[in-house]
Amino acid sequence: MTVAACPALEMRGVAVVRDGRRILDGVDWRVETDERWVVLGANGSGKTTLLRVASLYLHPTEGTVTVLGGMLGHTDVRSLRTHVGLASPALADLLRPDVAVADVVMTAKHAALEPWWHAYDDADRVRARGLLERLGVDRLADRPFGSLSSGERQRVQLARTLMADPGLVLLDEPTAGLDLGGREDLVDRLATLAADPALPPVVLVTHHVEEIPAGFTHLLVLR
Repeated sequence: MTVAACPALEMRGVAVVRDGRRILDGVDWRVETDERWVVLGANGSGKTTLLRVASLYLHPTEGTVTVLGGMLGHTDVRSLRTHVGLASPALADLLRPDVAVADVVMTAKHAALEPWWHAYDDADRVRARGLLERLGVDRLADRPFGSLSSGERQRVQLARTLMADPGLVLLDEPTAGLDLGGREDLVDRLATLAADPALPPVVLVTHHVEEIPAGFTHLLVLR
């Protein structure tokens, strides 16, 4: 099988066990390159754990995970992560509050958190600001990330997921903590992104049915 023919994400028999408790068990899941998935489940059902496995930050206790043609445990995850766009509350908490918003987006090119870890050029800076404009927050480009509202942070994180032309985008409860207006705005923006045929496959984690954007095509429900 060539890389081009591979699914964006495939899990076979995946289980995650912590302190004798099976957080995930027997997950078989395949995400094709033209699909938009919603992962739905109650709090504690393992949604975030599933996304940590999919984003190559957590090895499963059992089973195999293949992302963009690379099998977890048999590939350089540091390189592969640069092709996975990830937005999550945990990642946002790792971003230093005084880093400029444009740099928060730009550093996703190398799956980095700090702009001084790698070299960037003018094209990278232009692309980061263009993505911020696409999400309607280009006016925030020079502000510190820590000064943003919850809704602004979420849109900046969405821009960050697209910086490296990813082969897979993973969104962990992007509307969490937003007020009604902020949630509706973000759901509308996600629907617009989902309608773009150039967008890579997307996995959106939520536990609210009413927050599923238009254009999402598949559903995985966790007990």
